[in-house]
Amino acid sequence: QVQLVESGGGLVQSGGSLRLSCAATGDTTCISYMGWYRQAPGKERELLAFKHNDGTTYYADSVKGRFTISRDNAKKTVDLQMNNLKPEDTAVYYCNADREPCTVLATGRKYERLELWGQGTQVTVSS
Repeated sequence: QVQLVESGGGLVQSGGSLRLSCAATGDTTCISYMGWYRQAPGKERELLAFKHNDGTTYYADSVKGRFTISRDNAKKTVDLQMNNLKPEDTAVYYCNADREPCTVLATGRKYERLELWGQGTQVTVSS
């Protein structure tokens, strides 16, 4: 069983910084994408950034240049450094991980596709 545990949310003034961390526990075999989403009240969940195992990185236009995603596969963590925060960044932030279907050649064990979510952490930016 794989779980994602987030930390690092809070209250910050406009222009400030926060760092969110997400740690995966359990068997993370074949986890390919790890990233961050957010959801503000009354809005749809928005993809902010992800990092693939192969190093491919994506940022939404709304955070490009302000947020930086980093991933440590050995520690099974993905962090989001958020700088120059704005009131419109206020939302609940969610860690996400995707497992692609795969077979481990050494053991023959098969893994099904799986999408994982953290519990969410509140980020509030005051003006």
